[in-house]
Amino acid sequence: MSDIIDNTAQSRFELTRDGYVAYADYHLQGEVLNIDYVFAPPELRGSGAAGELMKGIVAAARTRGQKIHPICGYAAAWLKRSSESYDLLI
Repeated sequence: MSDIIDNTAQSRFELTRDGYVAYADYHLQGEVLNIDYVFAPPELRGSGAAGELMKGIVAAARTRGQKIHPICGYAAAWLKRSSESYDLLI
C-alpha cells in the first residue's frame, strides 16, 4: 500500500503513484470528516488507486475517532461496499 498523506494545508488526502496524485478533498465539522470530492487522474483510473486512497482515509478517521460523511458519489459508493467502514458512516 502506498502512503496516504493528509495535506491539511489544502484539506485533502493524497496518494502518489507513478508520479500522479489521486486525492480526496474534505472538510471537518467537529469530529465529522466530510469527503467532498475524490479524484484520480486518467493515468491511475482502473488501477485501484482511488480505492487505496479510501482505505487510507478510513484508517485515518478510525485512528482519529472521526465519523465519515461521504458527499462525493464515489466515496459514498465505496464506503457502502466496504463492510469495515460501516461503523464510521453517518
